[in-house]
Amino acid sequence: MVIEEIIDLLSEQMNVDKATLNKDTRFIEDLHTDSLDMVEMLISLEDKYDISVPDEDAKNLTTIGALAEYVEEKIK
Repeated sequence: MVIEEIIDLLSEQMNVDKATLNKDTRFIEDLHTDSLDMVEMLISLEDKYDISVPDEDAKNLTTIGALAEYVEEKIK
């Protein structure tokens, strides 16, 4: 499932416990990600799923759930 893979990636990248992450976790407010963190995560997902996430879309993906839904739509 995409959301589980995103949680695994974030847990490793941000060094946080997977148990604290869920679909409502916000990247900036909860995880304190910066733009470089987001770019690294998106590049990993783009490579893994062979998709492209334009900057204009990326700025609207503020939660783990929103990102998972976006990726799932792209890979259909």
